[in-house]
Amino acid sequence: MAEPVNLNRFRKDKARATEKARAHQNVVKFGRSKAEKQLDRAQSDKAQSDLDGHKRDK
Repeated sequence: MAEPVNLNRFRKDKARATEKARAHQNVVKFGRSKAEKQLDRAQSDKAQSDLDGHKRDK
């Protein structure tokens, strides 16, 4: 005879696995540290200011 299965436990385990997969996707998509974001922003600002410095005045 088969062992009885606790359906609540099965449902909760499935929900946990789904949430863990979603969290992993978010880490891949958004997971940058604050320092990486600041470095990217600083490089973008520098590139923009260099570009603005080369513009001709009218």
